[in-house]
Amino acid sequence: MKNILVIGSGAMGAAFTIPCIDNYHKVTLCEPYNRELVKKILSKKKIHPNLKLNLPKKLIVKNFSKEILKKKWDLIVIAVSSIGIDLVKEKLKQLKNKCHILVLTKGLKYEKNSKRIITMSEQLDNGNNKLNLSVLKGPCLASELARKIKTSVVIANKNIKTAKSIGKLISTDYYKIDYSNDVRGVEICSAIKNIYSIIIGAGEGLNTSSSIFSKSISEMVYLTKFFNGKEKTVYGLAGLGDLYVSALGGRNSRMGKYLGKGFTYKKAKKKFMPNDTIEGAQLSFEIAPYILKKINNKKIPLMVDLLKAISKNKKLNIRW
Repeated sequence: MKNILVIGSGAMGAAFTIPCIDNYHKVTLCEPYNRELVKKILSKKKIHPNLKLNLPKKLIVKNFSKEILKKKWDLIVIAVSSIGIDLVKEKLKQLKNKCHILVLTKGLKYEKNSKRIITMSEQLDNGNNKLNLSVLKGPCLASELARKIKTSVVIANKNIKTAKSIGKLISTDYYKIDYSNDVRGVEICSAIKNIYSIIIGAGEGLNTSSSIFSKSISEMVYLTKFFNGKEKTVYGLAGLGDLYVSALGGRNSRMGKYLGKGFTYKKAKKKFMPNDTIEGAQLSFEIAPYILKKINNKKIPLMVDLLKAISKNKKLNIRW
C-alpha cells in the first residue's frame, strides 16, 4: 500500500483516484482553492457533482492545507486546471519529502520574460529545485475512467524506469499505461489537440471534418517537431489518440460547431456555453502572441485561422 495525494478535486482528479484505490493504495483527494466543491462532495456521501457517481468509500476528501505537504507521500498527482498551476507551484515549495510527482494537467504557457512556450511540467519545475516530475496524458474522458471503461494513457519521463514505477502503482485491467521518454512532445500534443478539436468541430459535415482531421495531424507533426518533440509521439495516445476522443465530442468540438455556424467566440460562449471551460480557447489566448509572430504561418494555416478568430473575436474562416 502506498500513500497517494491528488491535488485538484475536479472530474479528472476525482476519477483518477478510482484505479489508485482499486490497487489498494491509501488515497487523499484535496482541493487547493474550490472549497464549495469539497463541501458538495462530502455533503452527498461522496457523490461527485460533475461525475455524478459515488466516489470510493475509502477515499479521503479534504481541502488543501500547509500540513498536507508535510506528510510523507509516495506519489503526488497534479490534476488542477492550467490556470491553477502557478498556485500549485507555490504550494509544492512547502514539500518536505521528495517523491514522485505526476502531472495530469494539460496546457502550455507563453513565458513573456524568456519569450518562449513552456509546458506544464516546465512551469512547475521552474525554481522548484528540480522536482521529480512525470506527465500523464492521452485519450481519457474522466466520466469513462470513473466508470471503469477501458482506457489507455501514456506516462512520460526522460527516465523510462521512473515512468514504469509509477505505472505499476496505478495500472489496472481497465486502465492501461504506455510509456515514453518524449516528455515535451507528449505535453505539446496533449495541449494543441484541444485547438484542433475546435477546428474539426467546425466542419460542415463528416466529409469536411475528416479532411480537417488529416490536415490537423500534419500541422501537429510540424508544431511538435518545432518545439523539440518527436514526430512519432503525434501518432500515439497523446496525439492522434487524444485528438480522436476530443474531436468526437466534448466542449472543444462543441464550441467548434458554433464557430462553424458563423458565431464569434464571445457570442457563442455567452449564448451556448456560459459555464463551460473551453480548454482550446484558453490555450489560444495564451499562445497566439507567440505562434502568430514566431512560427511560419504558412505551415500551420488551420492553427492560424483559429487563433486569429478567437484572439481577435472574429468569425472563423478555415482555409482548408
